[in-house]
Amino acid sequence: MKKYKQNADFLYLGKALLAWYGIYGRDLPFRKTKDPYKIWICEIIFQQTRIQQGLDHYNKFIERFPDVASLAAAETDEVLLYWKGLGYYSRALNLQKAAVQIMTEFGGVFPDNYNNILSLRGVGPYTAAAISSICFGMHIPAVDGNFYRVLSRVFADDTDISHSSSFAYFSELALRLMPPGEAGTFNEAVMDLGSEICRPRNPLCDQCPLQKDCRAFQLGRTAEFPVKTKKTAVKELKLTYYFVRFGNEILIRRRAEDHIWKKLYEFPDEVPANLLPVVMETNTVYHKLSHRNLSIDFVDVFLEKRTEFEALARAGSYQIVTLEQSLLHSFPKPLENYIAAQVARP
Repeated sequence: MKKYKQNADFLYLGKALLAWYGIYGRDLPFRKTKDPYKIWICEIIFQQTRIQQGLDHYNKFIERFPDVASLAAAETDEVLLYWKGLGYYSRALNLQKAAVQIMTEFGGVFPDNYNNILSLRGVGPYTAAAISSICFGMHIPAVDGNFYRVLSRVFADDTDISHSSSFAYFSELALRLMPPGEAGTFNEAVMDLGSEICRPRNPLCDQCPLQKDCRAFQLGRTAEFPVKTKKTAVKELKLTYYFVRFGNEILIRRRAEDHIWKKLYEFPDEVPANLLPVVMETNTVYHKLSHRNLSIDFVDVFLEKRTEFEALARAGSYQIVTLEQSLLHSFPKPLENYIAAQVARP
């Protein structure tokens, strides 16, 4: 780990970056506002979603929930429905919980300082810094993966970003580059540089405004930075769902807050032993989450007696919906795909 002198003058790097951003910065709808609510929504959406993939979702979400009050008052099912397609649904649940928090703890007014923003449900140091700097001009770097990559390459810094201390270390380093009064713009410039130019693989170094000062480029070692030694353990998980049908109707229920896929809908995960003889088909699909590899068996069960179907619904507290109605509910992606395949069947 390198140590940089307290009086080291790296501001010229930040100014070069801002000059580049002034010409090449992306024209995005949420950059035309300083509304902290809208910046918050966009930061949460684009944590796990590429800009190109998430823009339509952002626009539709903001149109339906234009402010904190509308998000706090909405039915959770509707919030999840507008989040459909973005994945990581816990983000949507935390958004609504934070909206309620703003209504109850801050009088419906979005908090205007870093610590209060950080206290919101689902908001971490990066998001709090992004909102604080962009909307309220606070001199705070919004350190994320883009910052780690850009700074570690510029300085050929071998600080291991998997260590908890790396956030504070790179935050301090970023402050040396950040021109006074330009925190929000600087943070957005690093986001764009890391996303569009200083990419994880195949960086476009010939287009980078910091190329002549980039130590990793000069050494031909850009692929070696940032350094990350600790890998997240991936667990194997096997699930079984019974796709119980009577005609065009199926059984679904909402998951609880525990385990994966909180508050989303699912199919029955068990059926009485007397129904096993009517199992028609079993299909296995594989799905990867950030920390889990899933193997999911979908077991088709077709019932011929309505009384049997309704009794199973009552016993397991399931809802009875048609295949078409099920599309108005939010399911985990593998279950959503399975329904779509059944709807598409002739």
